[in-house]
Amino acid sequence: MMMMMMMMIMMMMMMMMIMIMIRMMLMMMMMMMMMMMMMMMMIMMRFG
Repeated sequence: MMMMMMMMIMMMMMMMMIMIMIRMMLMMMMMMMMMMMMMMMMIMMRFG
């Protein structure tokens, strides 16, 4: 019984960690995209 509970808790913790990691990666990707867009806008303004 105790072992089953421990296994369940461990699995839940792992799932939470994976979800947080995925969310962080998505946020980083969004930030990178925003930075790239800003750079492109700056270049366009400079040339245009």
